[in-house]
Amino acid sequence: MTTHFRACPLCEAICGLSLRTEEKRLLQAQGDPDDPFSRGHVCPKGTALVDLESDPDRLTRPLLRQGQEWREIEWDEALDRAGQGLAALQREHGPNGLAVYLGNPNVHHFGHTAYLPGLLRLLRTQNVHSASSVDQWPHQLVAAQMYGHQFLIPIPDLDQTDVLVMLGANPVASNGSLMTAPGVRDRLKALVRRGHLLVIDPRRTETAALASEHWAIRPAADAGLLLCLLDALCRLGPPRPSPALAASVGLDAALGEIRAAAADPGLDTGGIPRSQIEALALRLHAAERSVVYGRMGVSTQRHGTLCQWLIQLINLYLGQLDQVGGVLPNRTAVPLIGPLTGRGAHGRWHSRIRGLPEFAGELPVSVLAEEILTPGAGQVRGLLTVAGNPVLSTPQGDRLGRALEGLEFMVSVDIYLNETTRHANLILPPASALTQDHYDLIFNGFAVRRVARLSAALWPRTDTERGDWEILDGLAAAYARHAGKDHRPAPAPRQLLAHLLASGDSGLTVEELTQQPHGLDLGPLEPCLLAQLQTPDQRIQCAPALLLAGLASYREHAGQAVDVGFPLRLIGRREVRDNNSWMHNLPRLRKGRRRDALWMHPQDLAARGLRDGDDVAVASAVGAIRTIVQTSDDLQPGVVCLPHGYGHGHAGTRQQLADRDPGASYNDLTDASALDGPSGNAALNGLPVQVSAVASA
Repeated sequence: MTTHFRACPLCEAICGLSLRTEEKRLLQAQGDPDDPFSRGHVCPKGTALVDLESDPDRLTRPLLRQGQEWREIEWDEALDRAGQGLAALQREHGPNGLAVYLGNPNVHHFGHTAYLPGLLRLLRTQNVHSASSVDQWPHQLVAAQMYGHQFLIPIPDLDQTDVLVMLGANPVASNGSLMTAPGVRDRLKALVRRGHLLVIDPRRTETAALASEHWAIRPAADAGLLLCLLDALCRLGPPRPSPALAASVGLDAALGEIRAAAADPGLDTGGIPRSQIEALALRLHAAERSVVYGRMGVSTQRHGTLCQWLIQLINLYLGQLDQVGGVLPNRTAVPLIGPLTGRGAHGRWHSRIRGLPEFAGELPVSVLAEEILTPGAGQVRGLLTVAGNPVLSTPQGDRLGRALEGLEFMVSVDIYLNETTRHANLILPPASALTQDHYDLIFNGFAVRRVARLSAALWPRTDTERGDWEILDGLAAAYARHAGKDHRPAPAPRQLLAHLLASGDSGLTVEELTQQPHGLDLGPLEPCLLAQLQTPDQRIQCAPALLLAGLASYREHAGQAVDVGFPLRLIGRREVRDNNSWMHNLPRLRKGRRRDALWMHPQDLAARGLRDGDDVAVASAVGAIRTIVQTSDDLQPGVVCLPHGYGHGHAGTRQQLADRDPGASYNDLTDASALDGPSGNAALNGLPVQVSAVASA
């Protein structure tokens, strides 16, 4: 029996794992106590790596669909067929006749993150989509507009701040998420002991349960609260001097518009009294080190970009931007501002049907179904998906599933035959992550400390396996051959990593990383935003026109009448175990209590004559689902809560455990036309719904 050490490939927390193996079989996964960042912490997803490695439904060889049947084929044939099909489709329908969808797991794998850009450059389609536009586009857009680069995202200095206000975030379940923090429960407990943690959320989440204080806000009302908070800070005095303030332009113009909006007597602050918000402003103003942070629940609403802009301005006003104990970007060993990432351009092209602008080279995934279903020049006729299941994870997923049935050609790089890949002509499954070297290119950039780690392959791949980078580079080569384009084979991962490390200023080498199997702690966050600004004048832009327009749109639509036919507001939730659809086939993550039920406050249950465990129908303006209901005192009356990623059990899938307990899909209720205006991010939270009883059979 042998023990190996590497980072967990399943979660944003990048926890260090201690893996016990025997004859190329993984027997046990535990936390690595010698990892300087995670310090032995591991969540259930890390231990479930054993199940993923041994899952009998996991694909190991390429599959070719013939009618309704699948057969295994060899890799050379699979890659050639895929490249030929993609090239033929674009010859007939043009470059934009092919769409691409990139799922969440891509950012967890070096081979995907580092090798996808080369393939996308060859394909030259403008119809690129990803999970980012149902997640964090408001963060990236605000960073691009204010600081000149989409990944110059300031991170809360969690271990050194004294007061933290957290909106729409539940890091105890998510392990951070744009605030990578393994062992976050202990980090937050330490913060509570030395200072104050306020969680503002419609639900008393796992994070709120250990906070100093919890405010229950109405869903999607964060913008009004933040406007009121910034206005209250202005009335306490001028902004606190700081290097970031000295490097800013447009703050007075931004504050003028913001204070005018906050003066509206009808401003919706989500049920939080103005006097309470003013007391919060006083606490933040008096604290030496304070932070305001908003995450998923703030981003995935109609005014997500406005919320993220206001949060940046609040931290700047408090003198906490780019300050120890405040919010700072992470200066990583491999720069996020480097050869693999664009700055975050906006509006260089627009979607064909709705005319929505691209951001960072992508269009909102909410337009994908209409681009497939609507005939005419530029109609999408083919699709490449990489590590994604958009039928379950994007708005009106049931409609997208129907759209995929009519495609002429589809290729999926995936390890499962799932609700999306069942429509593909070819499925190309990557080998186990344990057979591949890995260096985290993304989540190191959002970590609350500066860290670096090379996870070495545990054993070589067999002749019948291909690494994710080999698949993407092989697909690029086959496509180029059939499309008559030039293609230069990409270097192997360690060679490419050496080049990327050399582009930074850490001085680290691949050889040094290989000598540190538990990883390296390079120290706490340090002020570095001003040195990395990418704006043309090297100043922080406080009043970009696009963000001011988002505020104007908010004011224009404030106070619109609520549809009385849908009196409840639906919010999502994330489970620490099975937060993504591809994790629902792993026994360790599905055991225990049922986690796919709709949660509802006891008052709302009683008002509808419902009891705990009843079957219910949940309907929105665009769809309906059936699930069970569970009572929860953690919700406000008028708010219901459902996890995402469920909705299995479709014909033609091959996920036995997931299909036996399929649950219902949150995204059969979401509206593809409901977006955050400036960014195009999907507005998933605060969805108007109604809930009614379903007669039992």
